[in-house]
Order: sequence, then structure tokens, then C-alpha cells
Amino acid sequence: MNSKPWLNQYPADVPAEISFDPAMTIHGMLAHTVARHPDRPAFSCMGHTLTFRRLDELSKAFAGWLQSMGIKKGARVALMMPNVLQYPICLFGLLRAGCIAVNINPLYKARELQYQLNDSSAEVIVVAENFARTLETILDKTQVRHVVVTSVGEEMGFKGIFIDFALRHLMKKIQSYSLPNAVLLSHTLKLGRKKFTPTDVVGNDIAFLQYTGGTTGISKGAILTHSNMVANQIQVLTWAKPYINLEERQIMITPLPLYHVFSLLANCLLMTSIGAESVLITDPRNIPKMVTEIGRYRFSIITGVNTLYNALLNNKDFQKLDFSNLKIALGGGMSIQKSVADRWQEVTGKPLSEAYGLTETSPAIVINPLNLDAYNGSIGVPIPSTDVVLRDDHGNNAGIGEIGEIGVKGPQVTKGYWQRDDETHRAFSRDGYFMTGDLAVMDKKGFLKLVDRKKDMVLVSGYNVYPNEIEAVAAMCPGVLECAAVGIPDARSGEKVKLFVVKNSSDLTEETLMKFCRTNLAGYKRPREIEFRESLPKSNVGKILRRELRVPSRVSSETELV
Repeated sequence: MNSKPWLNQYPADVPAEISFDPAMTIHGMLAHTVARHPDRPAFSCMGHTLTFRRLDELSKAFAGWLQSMGIKKGARVALMMPNVLQYPICLFGLLRAGCIAVNINPLYKARELQYQLNDSSAEVIVVAENFARTLETILDKTQVRHVVVTSVGEEMGFKGIFIDFALRHLMKKIQSYSLPNAVLLSHTLKLGRKKFTPTDVVGNDIAFLQYTGGTTGISKGAILTHSNMVANQIQVLTWAKPYINLEERQIMITPLPLYHVFSLLANCLLMTSIGAESVLITDPRNIPKMVTEIGRYRFSIITGVNTLYNALLNNKDFQKLDFSNLKIALGGGMSIQKSVADRWQEVTGKPLSEAYGLTETSPAIVINPLNLDAYNGSIGVPIPSTDVVLRDDHGNNAGIGEIGEIGVKGPQVTKGYWQRDDETHRAFSRDGYFMTGDLAVMDKKGFLKLVDRKKDMVLVSGYNVYPNEIEAVAAMCPGVLECAAVGIPDARSGEKVKLFVVKNSSDLTEETLMKFCRTNLAGYKRPREIEFRESLPKSNVGKILRRELRVPSRVSSETELV
């Protein structure tokens, strides 16, 4: 494993190492695009389009408002929104002001939201009104000083008025809330207009605290700098260059949420840097509506997870779409199943390529060549400027065809975890490789194939679920003596959580415990099955042995796949 056999798979014009300016920032790349293509569509949502010129103007206005409120460089600004036009406006705005973005899953429950806001010490939050009720319940327990509220239709002009009316009054999607000192995003953009003063931001400055989990289940903020994210963009663009004309206007379908690191890099930052249009899908669970939306575009790129691709393929209207302009279909977030990949190629005429990466690596590490004729069951080969090793339990390099834990070095790798030096130290090997916790084998050509995951994380529809967190919540329910959470196979979501419980009260029922979990856990984290037992298997030191409870499942990753 001292050599790099994967380099033999590189096209002639793809270098082994990238070259980039380490001082370049994310918003600096946006500025280059604005200068080249000011009137190109940058983001579209529900038929309304934001050009690069308009994105530039509005993001500067938001940056100006932050500065006028005394928000200094390095302050953390939380974003809690689905895929709407306001997300890129606020993201590029806060980065321009030198602030650090803290992406928050809007599905979080109050407990989860409170933890992340406090761990990051966020001073500002921008929240979609759909989720303002959750924020209301914990706001006084955080350090947040400024709350900005937006609605789904706020940046969609006259059409947005009807969208918001429908969500509030017809569909009853908006719960009443009380945030007396909150301001509307539209108001901040008016107040901040022409007030922005360029901030001295350099590549080594932190751009994101992107929260993930660890071996202990403690949620940690991976520190991602501007250079991390810029480098990863250039790595991916270098890899894609032989297969797609980056000078032509591309249209990308964006069903995965932009707060997820895969979509953040691929569908937001990367598309912005090449002047492409990203079509935002606000609710990808509504497959018929999504199919109608993407049917309006001759899209060239789409990203998604296995479950989404499978759902699309089972929609008859999707099968009738025009795929003549489709060049790249990329799958990540969870393992792509061969049956789904084969059917995708049958319906679209294009292969479904798989990639791999982590929150801690900005995220891309490994991508399949984009000219494959068919699905190959591999996650691909390391991209330029990325060194990958496979290590056994003793830290020795695994040979070709031998199983080992994936370790990675590269300019896209995190500096470490926010305020958790101990976790940072544990995550890296002595010689500086970030150890992913994923087991893989490499063939003689340099292609990697995942074998299993080393840790106990459960992957539900591409989202990481950590057993320790589930167990800690369930243990708070009256009547629970002991419990253990594991992942079991599920045809729809890849895996689902099963909870094994020893109770100390006959009054505890499955219904009671399910209700308790619904109150304290986001939907994708909740147990879908509960089994009561007299005892749980334990080691000789009393540690519950999850492996004896777990049903053997498919290959997947401990941390977030690209």
C-alpha cells in the first residue's frame, strides 16, 4: 500500500496533485463567477430564479446587516432552513462578513437544537418559520442574540405570497410561535443594503462548524476552513473536467438538503463556482411534486441517495422525462444498491456513479471515474491530492485485497473538532491520517470497496444515527432499566433503529416508549422497532454487547458518505 495504484486510473489530463491559492475564500470564488456570468441563473426554487448578480447583491446586504448589528469576524451564525433561495443568500452573506456557518437540521427536536446552538455558541440564527416553534422553546437557554425568521416563499416575489398562504392556512404547516425580538429576513436585507464593508478573510479561517457524531455518539462540530472547501471544489472539478464541459451552463437537480455536507459542497458551492444553476427541491419526500418540478428542466447533473433514486424510479412520470442532456448522476450518503443502479441505467441511459467521503473531509475523498459504462460496486478511487491508506487494528498497512480501516490525508481534511482536542487527537493516526472508522479493501487497480463499518453508527436514509444518543434518551423514560440501540436492514431507508429494552416497571409499554422518543428525537433517529427482554448480553466488565443484538446488515459507512 506504499504505492498509489489508483493513479493509473486517472485520465491523461487529470493531475495527481491539484494547484490552488491557499488564500482563496468561498465567497472569493463566488465573486469570480459573478464577474464572468452575472446574469446566469444561480439558484431556482419552485419556478423562481436568483441570478448570480442578485445573489451577490443580497448576500452583501445580509453581510452588511450582520456588521451593523455588531457581529464580528469569527462569530457563529446558525442556519436552520430547508432548500430555499434564502439559504445561499444567508450563507454567502455570513461568510463575507467573516462569520462561521453552523448548519442545523430543521428536523431537530428542541433538545438537539439547544445542544448544537450552545456547543457552537451561536450568536445569530436564521430559521424558517416552519421550525420557529422549536426554537421558541429553548431560545432563552442559549447564547443567541439575534433571531432572523424567513418563510418558504419570502424570496419568490408575488408567487411566494400564495405559497406562504397555502402553507400557513390551507396546509396548516406552520405552528404558531412567539419570538418577540425576531426580525424578518427581508427587513435585514433592506437594513443592510449598501452597508457591507469587506472583511479580511483568508483561506485558513473557519468557514463551517459542520456537526457530525463520533464513536461515543457525542455530536461534534467538524472545523472546515475556507481552504478545506475550496480545495475540495477544485479536486472534484479537476476530476470531472474530462467528462463534462465546465464552461457550458450546467443545470443540477438538488433534492438533498443544503445543510448536509454532500449537498453543501456539490450542489451549492461547487455549482456556484462554475456558474451552474442549482434547482432546489424544498420537499424531496413529495416525489410526484419533485418529478413535476425537475420535468421543467433539461438537467445535466443530479445527486441523491439510494432511497431517493429508488423512489424516483418507481414513479411512472419520472420514467417519461427527457434524460438526453443528463451527464452525471452521483450517489452518496448511503450505499447505492446494484438493483437501483441497474434500473437507473435502464431508465435514463446513464450510469449511476458512487462516491465516498465524510463530514470531516469537506466531504469528497473517493469518486468513481465519471465515464464508467455501468455500476461497478466500488466507491471509486482517491481523487487528486488525496492519499488513502488501509490500516489493520495494529496500525499496519493492509495489502492489496486485505481489509483495513480507511485513513486519509489531503487539503480537504478537517483541522479537528470544535473545542474537543481529545476527540481530535483520537481521530488522527500518529503519522497524520484521519481515520474514518470504515473498513474497505483495495484492488490492484486502486478501486476501493467498502466491507463493513468499524463502529456502531446506524445509517438511516443517508443520515447518521448514533446508538449512544438513542440509548441516552430512551433511558430517561420512566420504566426503562437498560437499553441498547442497533441498526437493522430496512428496504426503504437502508437501515432503521431497533431498540432492545429491559424494563423495571410493568407499566412501561411500547406505545409509551415510542411516544417518549417522538418527543425527544428527530424522526429519522426514532426507533422503528422495540423489543422487550429479560436481560441484555454483556461483556465480562458489564458493557452491553450490541454486536450480539445486531442483525447482519449491508455495507455502509460509520461517518457520512459523500
